[in-house]
Amino acid sequence: MTTFKTRIGGCVVGVQSQLGYVETDPSGRYGRFREILGKGTMKTVYKAFDEVLGMEVAWNQVKLADIFHSPDKLQRLYSEIHLLKNLNHGSIMQFYTSWIDIDRRIFNFVTEMFTSGTLREYRQRHQCVDIQAVKNWSRQILGGLVYLHGHDPPVIHRDLKCDNIFVNGHLGQVTIGDLGLAAILCGSRHAHSVIGTPEFMAPDLYEEDYNELVDVYSFGMCVLEMITSEYPYSECSNPAQIYMKVTSGKLPEALYSIQDEEAMRFIGKCLDHVSKRLSACDLLLDPFLASGNGNLMPSVAELVPAMLAHPIRTTNMSITGTMDPAGDTIFLKVQITVKEGHARNIYFPFDIVNDSAIDVALEMVKEL
Repeated sequence: MTTFKTRIGGCVVGVQSQLGYVETDPSGRYGRFREILGKGTMKTVYKAFDEVLGMEVAWNQVKLADIFHSPDKLQRLYSEIHLLKNLNHGSIMQFYTSWIDIDRRIFNFVTEMFTSGTLREYRQRHQCVDIQAVKNWSRQILGGLVYLHGHDPPVIHRDLKCDNIFVNGHLGQVTIGDLGLAAILCGSRHAHSVIGTPEFMAPDLYEEDYNELVDVYSFGMCVLEMITSEYPYSECSNPAQIYMKVTSGKLPEALYSIQDEEAMRFIGKCLDHVSKRLSACDLLLDPFLASGNGNLMPSVAELVPAMLAHPIRTTNMSITGTMDPAGDTIFLKVQITVKEGHARNIYFPFDIVNDSAIDVALEMVKEL
């Protein structure tokens, strides 16, 4: 259906299709174009326009029917939205708004847009990259990790890789995104789920008892890819071979092709055993990341001034479901654990005959 709306100051009254929009959000502020920026297992990302700020943004769409078939996907989606809504840092993807399209059964959320795709795509397009560019990207990524890890309790990304780092090429800006596998450490300050991308997973992650230093290991693999333009462990033909190499302490062959000894040592610090591995904060002050004139970058406190002043709301959430064998009802339980360790359980009875996934989704959105 064609919709009409008034623009700023009433100066333009137009038709949605004439503006090039496929659809607009409920407020009319954001208009989605047909152009696809990216597509993953859970979501499709389109180019969109923010009429209030006059800038292009990314419009993410997730089909609710797809995620309700998998509790893991549902939890991953809500984890990403919850974190994005509460994080505020220049090296972390910025979140703007979200809503559910009830008629089409689609969950929508709008984030900032990146003009040059992922860092992996960007590096493959630009084969001649100076080491200073790698240092610049590394400082920005580490700044984001310091921000995440600096919260109490820490936030760990768990799937950091160049495919999840996004680029504004005209600014030389890189930003961490895709927080769907992120976790907030509570209690013992250790996580226990084996999750991530094999080429970037630290050996301590496979031990199912790890902390935020797994992100530092993944960052080291990102630096390796930035320098060599080669995916870590590309010599392996399957995940099992990668697992054997990682758990036995064998590093990727690409590491030994690096001619810059200082760069190789820096990556080695990231990939070291967890007992010796440096934190993101320490790495940010490493001499390797000194600027071109030999001076170290500003202190961590200067790079992330909002880290302590504006902590995120630390909520750890899990979603589980059980089927009533005597009927047609699935009982979904959302357990929310706050910083003090107190847990709040929210139950959503889902009658698969009379209820729709939309009804349950709307209730869950209210709890975010």
